Amino acid sequence: MSPAATPNTMTTPAASDACYLALKARDARFDGRFFTGVTSTGIYCRPVCRVRAPRRENCLFFALAAQAESAGFRPCLRCRPELAPASAATAGADALLPWSTQDASFILARQAANLLDEPARWSDGAPSMAEVAQHLGVSERHVRRIFEAHWGVSPLQYLQTRRLLMAKRLLTDTQLPVAQVAALSGFSSVRRFNATFIEHYRLQPRQLRQSSAEGAPASDTTSIVLKAAYRPPYDVGAMLGFFATRQIDGLEAVDTERLTLARTLALMVAGKTHSGWVRVQFVPERCNVVFHISPGLGAALPQVLARVRALLDLDAEPSAINTALQADFPGSDGLRVPGCLDGFELGVRAILGQQITVRAARTLGARLVERFGTDLPDAGTGPRRLFPTPQALCQASGEEMGQLGIVRQRQRAIQALAQAIAHNGLVLQAGVDIPETLTALQALPGIGPWTAHYIAMRALRWPDAFVAGDVALQKALGVQDAGNPKQAAAAAEAASQRWKPWRSYAVVRAWASLADAPGAARQPTPNARTITELL
Repeated sequence: MSPAATPNTMTTPAASDACYLALKARDARFDGRFFTGVTSTGIYCRPVCRVRAPRRENCLFFALAAQAESAGFRPCLRCRPELAPASAATAGADALLPWSTQDASFILARQAANLLDEPARWSDGAPSMAEVAQHLGVSERHVRRIFEAHWGVSPLQYLQTRRLLMAKRLLTDTQLPVAQVAALSGFSSVRRFNATFIEHYRLQPRQLRQSSAEGAPASDTTSIVLKAAYRPPYDVGAMLGFFATRQIDGLEAVDTERLTLARTLALMVAGKTHSGWVRVQFVPERCNVVFHISPGLGAALPQVLARVRALLDLDAEPSAINTALQADFPGSDGLRVPGCLDGFELGVRAILGQQITVRAARTLGARLVERFGTDLPDAGTGPRRLFPTPQALCQASGEEMGQLGIVRQRQRAIQALAQAIAHNGLVLQAGVDIPETLTALQALPGIGPWTAHYIAMRALRWPDAFVAGDVALQKALGVQDAGNPKQAAAAAEAASQRWKPWRSYAVVRAWASLADAPGAARQPTPNARTITELL
């Protein structure tokens, strides 16, 4: 199908006109929310592309990169669509329709897209539709039907675009061998990868690498350097300040002046553990983040990228969130929900932090890491310790943990969580069944609703988690009642109903309201509301 013959996926003239206004303004708030296919060139771009804006009659607008590629367009080599924040199938999807109007089929289509987006599923080869359908509890035929109905492409086309864009990213930004790029991107063979890349991009993989290398600065030989984008506003100071207040010596290091965060990471891919360090640096003037990743994590780059994006909440859709929260939390548009790199680590740290100060929890965490963690080989001058594994804490004795100052109740909770993850199949990461996981967590000793929802907020990336029993939250909402904690929690829960499905963001904004106000959020342009409502 030629690009010129492709129907516009932004179905209304008003929506298309709004897209064109955002394109002309190069408005980063709409990055990833749509892509522009230019019929005169056969190229599709992000709204932030710096080339001269094409004529309106030559533009077609797509909600997904997969739609643009299915229509015959190739990704722009300058603005690089693979760097855009998550689009309509993930974070951006929530802004396309009001939450109350999203029917069951739309939610199912979004869940299917999220499953295909999970690097753990597609980096080692495409998940079969039978696996996706089984996870969703429906038939394969139904998944394919609702996916095509809502996204305009088949699951295979969606997945193929995902894999090709990852390959394009690795070819452009790294010097990894082409065979490794193909494997990391989910292709079963180099031959298949080359054929698919040429068919869709009309370019040999090595040609793309050569063209990208021309005029590029000298590469960093000590790390793998990748980039990512986010939609503004983003309060970088608040995010780094959150991590700085809670950083554990040896595990992580935050420099709020240089806008950097560094920490260690170990993760398992295809039965093999990979460990190393990651350093991220914000570039606010470009709405970008630069990732420096140690070579030890090179065989797990898609998983590392996904975890770091979740850690920094880079795929959030501020306009949709602010629509629900702006009236009650003015001036906090740039606040995001801090994530984590490992769900087990976050769970242990949440348990250590129960009913004590952040500083005390940080001290206990440092002792735990020093006693039960392991050294990271070739750590250099950065963080040097890896967080203890579930297996290590399962084997830790009560006496050993007690010597660190961890009371028995928390010892039992930590070891129960470690046992559940190491041996009972509990998974603490985005994409899991939220109600089922909350129930499993609260069945463990020492883990109540506060801890379970805190884990859901930061590790499961559930935007609607709400720690109703949190005293600081109750104070911020003006419902604190020292004589009746249950009544205060019920009042907080009742007040939160108007913030659904963004209550995790409401919690962060409420906590921030108790401290000094964060840096002023970037003010929207006069036509931003109109454009947002039309998209």
